[in-house]
Amino acid sequence: MRRVGLFAASLLGALTFGAGWAKADLLITVDKTTQRMSISVDGQPRYAWWVSTGKAGHETPVGTFSPSRLVKDHASKEWDNSPMPHSIFFTHRGHAIHGSTATRNLGRPASHGCVRLAPGNAATLFALVRTEGLVKTRIVIQGQESRKPSARSVKRQQPKARYAEPSAGAGYSSSQSRRPGALRPAPEYEAQAR
Repeated sequence: MRRVGLFAASLLGALTFGAGWAKADLLITVDKTTQRMSISVDGQPRYAWWVSTGKAGHETPVGTFSPSRLVKDHASKEWDNSPMPHSIFFTHRGHAIHGSTATRNLGRPASHGCVRLAPGNAATLFALVRTEGLVKTRIVIQGQESRKPSARSVKRQQPKARYAEPSAGAGYSSSQSRRPGALRPAPEYEAQAR
């Protein structure tokens, strides 16, 4: 019986140690629905920033990722050497969290799949990941990019009726009221047969 107790205690200790080892010291959570990023260190919230995730046709992948590499000054070969300062790469296809000077687009989907941050915030996060280490960092991306209806999907409204000013010679007498509120429909003209 004593052996069973020791085995159970050692198993519980191993599970507890293993769970602590697997826990990320740095957790980066990106919510694509709200276009917000939150960062916590050792379970304590540290930062919350606006981001831009992928636009239609270039969605940011959803899931839990470990960063694979850090590149301080990167330029995208795929997108016309666009600058990607303080890049934290998290997929083998080249998705990264990085700085962007297009800060007017933060808070809405605008990228080609990466997660964009303001340059100062990207530098802060880059330094934090470098300090904590790639192994102790987890990136969680969740939600869906909110979409504005496109021009193609918006139902077109029926054209509004047009009203013409009453004028002499158009089937109206000149004694009719010319008040703006008293406008009447323009007369219909019959097509003449040829």
